Amino acid sequence: MDLQLKGKVALVTGAGSPTGFGHAIALSLAREGCKLVVNDIDLDGADKTAMEVRSLGQKALAAIADVGRGVQVNAMVERGLAEFGHIDILVNNAGGPGRAGGPFVNTREEDWDSTIDLILKGVLNCTRAVLPHMLERKSGKIINVSSGLGQSGGPGAAVYAACQAAVIGFTKSVAAEVAGQGINVNSVSPGLSTASFLRGPDGKIPNPAQIESVRATIPRGHFTEPGDVAPMVTYLASALASDVVGQVFAVDGGRFMNG
Repeated sequence: MDLQLKGKVALVTGAGSPTGFGHAIALSLAREGCKLVVNDIDLDGADKTAMEVRSLGQKALAAIADVGRGVQVNAMVERGLAEFGHIDILVNNAGGPGRAGGPFVNTREEDWDSTIDLILKGVLNCTRAVLPHMLERKSGKIINVSSGLGQSGGPGAAVYAACQAAVIGFTKSVAAEVAGQGINVNSVSPGLSTASFLRGPDGKIPNPAQIESVRATIPRGHFTEPGDVAPMVTYLASALASDVVGQVFAVDGGRFMNG
């Protein structure tokens, strides 16, 4: 099936980790014929993903930027436009659990700010930087990677869940603003993944027994992998999703279907 993505240019944020959702999304789009602006706060990681995109026969630009900083995001988008002339697809994937985890009463304001910058401001900054060019061309796809916790909430994740709820609200609001101008804005909500979110800073799973107890809450019985999420993002970036506006698609094995 032709998704009509050949020759399109996609900017994927947070795509430097080889085990992350962004990496899988970038490669999925490249396989469909997209050129890539590969963003990460780690330039080495972005370079490696860009090399993999090139190995698939597509052009790629590695771009370092902290998405929580508007000046850096604007510079990254300008580089992408200078390199490719246009940006057709924006995937706001950069994120993480942030530093404000645990009981809310024990969190600190500086940790709130860090989480808000990464999860919410990153989406705002990147969308604001790319959207004027999409409006000028009357064409574009924006996909925001959110979380089921943004709809259900959860203990120990108050600030993270609040930011994800804001991303979902932002998705729907901007979608309503720009749908009549040829731009689709939607969200994909992945489930928990052992590839990143359930691992500690050293890359190891800290408590296997706790992980198994979480697995039991997932109807499908396994954690979400990057390869589960990338096809949904690729579909939403394609011409096949032209009538899909302001929706949140859960790819989580059913964990949050009642959220």
